[in-house]
Amino acid sequence: MSGQAVSGGPIVRFEGATKRFGDHAAVDGVDLSIAEGEFFALLGPSGCGKTTLMRLLAGFEAPDAGRILLDGQDIAALPPHRRPVHMMFQSYALFPHLTVVQNIAFGLRRQGMARAQAAARVDEMLDLVRLEGLGGRRPDQLSGGQQQRVALARVLAPRPRILLLDEPMAALDRKLREETQLELVALQRRLGLTFLIVTHDQDEAMVVADRLAVMRAGRIVQAGTPREVYERPASRYVAEFLGEANVLTAPGGGWIAVRPERIALSSAAGGGALPGRVRDLAYFGDRTRFVVETERGPVRATQANGGATSGGSGAIQAGDAVWLTWPPEAAVALAE
Repeated sequence: MSGQAVSGGPIVRFEGATKRFGDHAAVDGVDLSIAEGEFFALLGPSGCGKTTLMRLLAGFEAPDAGRILLDGQDIAALPPHRRPVHMMFQSYALFPHLTVVQNIAFGLRRQGMARAQAAARVDEMLDLVRLEGLGGRRPDQLSGGQQQRVALARVLAPRPRILLLDEPMAALDRKLREETQLELVALQRRLGLTFLIVTHDQDEAMVVADRLAVMRAGRIVQAGTPREVYERPASRYVAEFLGEANVLTAPGGGWIAVRPERIALSSAAGGGALPGRVRDLAYFGDRTRFVVETERGPVRATQANGGATSGGSGAIQAGDAVWLTWPPEAAVALAE
């Protein structure tokens, strides 16, 4: 993420929010605040409760316990259509028989907006999502990326204060997904709206979010900026879920996490280094990834090519003896 500061106060606050389906607690006592104008990501594996938490905010589900506050007011009794919250679904939910213009205008007309005003708003949205000249096409005449932009324009047209995005880029190929992530960030900055995205993609959350929350079994296990959560994971679960991490036994007991990119390899022995032998390596052009067998278990290390991957004896190869080091601050003590 760009690291742009978000100065707004909380627009949304979950206080002990709980939602059960039978004996299963999909959301279990969640406390969370989201600032106005923030791009916030809910991150976690399938079934962790992130989409259910979003649906509670949208009003599609009612909490069994706790409160959901908007501007400090409990919105439990407020139906979905009266909340300044719109949701873009993973399927896009476009009407196949309607044109792009008609899809975008659908909600505006249902709200009773005058035809001329709705037409002007649709033109504004087409310009915003860069679909000028495509207003007369139907969804089946558009690419996947263009369909996504129509869905985005439709939910933005009524000018909600909060936009909910449920795995919005899951159906896109990798290159288009990466491009769309940056476009979405730029759009959110331009509009100044509060965006809440649900994703299982760690890289996606790291790219788009001002802050993120990692969920597990209906609970938030850690929240903070992407940098805070990545560099200072509070638990083994977070360390291993958000990016790659080597979880090693600490000299005094317990566990530490060390990110692969913080580990240096050398073919020359050094004081305090962890000895090992290269089991595997993979070349990725700009970097090489190593798996090294050590007395503390396998350790993954990522080195920039042209960097410290040799120690005066040529390039390190599979089967070579190596010594691993990392700066003291790279080792993060884990709670579990």
